[in-house]
Amino acid sequence: MSGDPSAAQSMSLDELRRRRAELQAVDDAVSYVRRVAHGRADLARDAIGRSSDDSDPTPVYARRDLHGELREVLADHLLGDDARPPRPAEDHSDHPLAVELDELCAANGFSRLDRLTRGELEQLIAALDAFEQRVSAQRRAVYDELDALTEELVVRLRAEQTEPE
Repeated sequence: MSGDPSAAQSMSLDELRRRRAELQAVDDAVSYVRRVAHGRADLARDAIGRSSDDSDPTPVYARRDLHGELREVLADHLLGDDARPPRPAEDHSDHPLAVELDELCAANGFSRLDRLTRGELEQLIAALDAFEQRVSAQRRAVYDELDALTEELVVRLRAEQTEPE
Protein backbone atom coordinates (compact mmCIF):
# COMPACT_ATOMS: atom_id res chain seq x y z
CA MET A 1 0.00 0.00 0.00
CA SER A 2 1.23 3.42 -0.84
CA GLY A 3 0.95 6.11 1.78
CA ASP A 4 2.36 8.68 -0.65
CA PRO A 5 -0.30 11.37 -1.29
CA SER A 6 1.31 12.25 -4.63
CA ALA A 7 0.55 8.71 -5.82
CA ALA A 8 -3.17 9.52 -5.68
CA GLN A 9 -2.61 12.77 -7.58
CA SER A 10 -0.95 10.90 -10.44
CA MET A 11 -3.82 8.40 -10.86
CA SER A 12 -6.59 8.74 -13.38
CA LEU A 13 -10.09 9.05 -11.96
CA ASP A 14 -10.84 5.44 -12.93
CA GLU A 15 -7.61 4.24 -11.28
CA LEU A 16 -8.46 6.23 -8.17
CA ARG A 17 -11.91 4.70 -7.91
CA ARG A 18 -10.60 1.20 -8.65
CA ARG A 19 -7.89 1.50 -5.97
CA ARG A 20 -10.43 2.78 -3.42
CA ALA A 21 -12.67 -0.23 -4.14
CA GLU A 22 -9.68 -2.58 -3.76
CA LEU A 23 -8.75 -0.99 -0.44
CA GLN A 24 -12.32 -1.15 0.84
CA ALA A 25 -12.32 -4.89 0.10
CA VAL A 26 -8.98 -5.24 1.92
CA ASP A 27 -10.37 -3.24 4.85
CA ASP A 28 -13.43 -5.47 5.01
CA ALA A 29 -11.26 -8.60 5.23
CA VAL A 30 -8.74 -7.12 7.69
CA SER A 31 -11.54 -5.71 9.84
CA TYR A 32 -13.26 -9.11 9.91
CA VAL A 33 -10.07 -10.87 10.99
CA ARG A 34 -9.34 -8.22 13.63
CA ARG A 35 -12.82 -8.62 15.12
CA VAL A 36 -12.52 -12.42 15.15
CA ALA A 37 -9.10 -12.19 16.84
CA HIS A 38 -10.50 -9.77 19.41
CA GLY A 39 -13.51 -12.02 20.04
CA ARG A 40 -11.30 -15.05 20.53
CA ALA A 41 -9.08 -13.10 22.94
CA ASP A 42 -12.23 -12.09 24.86
CA LEU A 43 -13.27 -15.73 25.10
CA ALA A 44 -9.80 -16.65 26.40
CA ARG A 45 -9.97 -13.76 28.91
CA ASP A 46 -13.36 -15.01 30.02
CA ALA A 47 -11.85 -18.48 30.45
CA ILE A 48 -8.96 -17.13 32.51
CA GLY A 49 -11.41 -15.17 34.62
CA ARG A 50 -13.20 -18.41 35.42
CA SER A 51 -10.01 -20.35 36.14
CA SER A 52 -8.44 -20.77 39.51
CA ASP A 53 -4.94 -19.66 40.42
CA ASP A 54 -4.07 -22.95 42.09
CA SER A 55 -3.43 -24.94 38.87
CA ASP A 56 -6.60 -26.93 39.51
CA PRO A 57 -7.12 -29.15 36.43
CA THR A 58 -10.87 -28.54 36.59
CA PRO A 59 -12.09 -27.04 33.31
CA VAL A 60 -11.85 -23.26 33.37
CA TYR A 61 -15.51 -22.96 32.55
CA ALA A 62 -18.42 -25.29 32.35
CA ARG A 63 -21.07 -23.62 30.22
CA ARG A 64 -24.65 -24.17 31.27
CA ASP A 65 -25.93 -21.62 28.74
CA LEU A 66 -23.22 -21.54 26.07
CA HIS A 67 -25.29 -19.44 23.64
CA GLY A 68 -26.22 -16.83 26.23
CA GLU A 69 -22.75 -16.62 27.70
CA LEU A 70 -21.13 -16.29 24.27
CA ARG A 71 -23.50 -13.41 23.54
CA GLU A 72 -22.46 -11.75 26.80
CA VAL A 73 -18.72 -12.17 26.20
CA LEU A 74 -18.83 -11.05 22.56
CA ALA A 75 -21.56 -8.39 22.76
CA ASP A 76 -19.18 -5.48 22.24
CA HIS A 77 -17.50 -6.97 19.17
CA LEU A 78 -20.25 -8.38 17.00
CA LEU A 79 -20.71 -5.24 14.94
CA GLY A 80 -18.18 -3.15 13.03
CA ASP A 81 -16.93 0.28 13.97
CA ASP A 82 -19.30 3.23 14.04
CA ALA A 83 -16.70 5.28 12.14
CA ARG A 84 -17.47 3.74 8.76
CA PRO A 85 -20.87 2.91 7.32
CA PRO A 86 -21.66 -0.81 7.12
CA ARG A 87 -21.09 -2.57 3.83
CA PRO A 88 -22.47 -5.95 2.84
CA ALA A 89 -20.74 -8.67 4.84
CA GLU A 90 -18.80 -11.28 2.96
CA ASP A 91 -17.19 -14.45 4.20
CA HIS A 92 -13.50 -13.65 4.71
CA SER A 93 -12.65 -16.89 6.49
CA ASP A 94 -10.34 -17.94 3.63
CA HIS A 95 -8.36 -14.68 3.69
CA PRO A 96 -4.65 -15.32 4.43
CA LEU A 97 -4.90 -13.41 7.73
CA ALA A 98 -7.90 -15.50 8.79
CA VAL A 99 -5.99 -18.66 7.94
CA GLU A 100 -3.02 -17.35 9.94
CA LEU A 101 -5.32 -16.62 12.90
CA ASP A 102 -6.77 -20.13 12.74
CA GLU A 103 -3.26 -21.60 12.71
CA LEU A 104 -2.23 -19.41 15.67
CA CYS A 105 -5.31 -20.56 17.60
CA ALA A 106 -4.68 -24.22 16.75
CA ALA A 107 -1.03 -23.97 17.83
CA ASN A 108 -2.03 -22.37 21.14
CA GLY A 109 -4.92 -24.69 22.03
CA PHE A 110 -7.88 -22.35 21.48
CA SER A 111 -10.18 -25.29 20.81
CA ARG A 112 -9.29 -26.63 24.26
CA LEU A 113 -10.05 -23.51 26.32
CA ASP A 114 -11.71 -25.65 28.94
CA ARG A 115 -8.53 -27.68 29.47
CA LEU A 116 -5.79 -25.05 29.25
CA THR A 117 -3.83 -24.10 32.33
CA ARG A 118 -3.72 -20.50 33.44
CA GLY A 119 -0.23 -20.16 31.93
CA GLU A 120 -1.39 -21.61 28.62
CA LEU A 121 -4.38 -19.23 28.61
CA GLU A 122 -2.06 -16.28 29.28
CA GLN A 123 0.18 -17.41 26.40
CA LEU A 124 -2.86 -17.73 24.10
CA ILE A 125 -4.12 -14.27 25.09
CA ALA A 126 -0.67 -12.73 24.50
CA ALA A 127 -0.46 -14.37 21.05
CA LEU A 128 -3.97 -13.20 20.12
CA ASP A 129 -3.30 -9.67 21.39
CA ALA A 130 -0.03 -9.46 19.42
CA PHE A 131 -1.79 -10.73 16.29
CA GLU A 132 -4.63 -8.23 16.73
CA GLN A 133 -2.17 -5.35 17.20
CA ARG A 134 -0.33 -6.32 14.01
CA VAL A 135 -3.60 -6.58 12.05
CA SER A 136 -4.76 -3.25 13.51
CA ALA A 137 -1.54 -1.61 12.26
CA GLN A 138 -2.22 -3.03 8.79
CA ARG A 139 -5.75 -1.69 8.99
CA ARG A 140 -4.48 1.77 9.91
CA ALA A 141 -2.22 1.70 6.84
CA VAL A 142 -5.23 0.81 4.69
CA TYR A 143 -7.19 3.69 6.29
CA ASP A 144 -4.34 6.12 5.62
CA GLU A 145 -4.28 5.26 1.93
CA LEU A 146 -8.08 5.24 1.72
CA ASP A 147 -8.16 8.69 3.31
CA ALA A 148 -5.58 10.03 0.82
CA LEU A 149 -7.51 8.57 -2.12
CA THR A 150 -10.81 9.91 -0.80
CA GLU A 151 -9.30 13.36 -0.29
CA GLU A 152 -7.99 13.36 -3.87
CA LEU A 153 -11.34 12.17 -5.18
CA VAL A 154 -13.13 14.98 -3.33
CA VAL A 155 -10.65 17.57 -4.68
CA ARG A 156 -11.27 16.38 -8.23
CA LEU A 157 -15.04 16.27 -7.89
CA ARG A 158 -15.09 19.79 -6.45
CA ALA A 159 -12.84 20.99 -9.25
CA GLU A 160 -15.23 19.48 -11.80
CA GLN A 161 -18.15 21.28 -10.18
CA THR A 162 -16.41 24.67 -10.24
CA GLU A 163 -15.15 24.44 -13.84
CA PRO A 164 -17.06 26.73 -16.23
CA GLU A 165 -19.07 24.92 -18.86
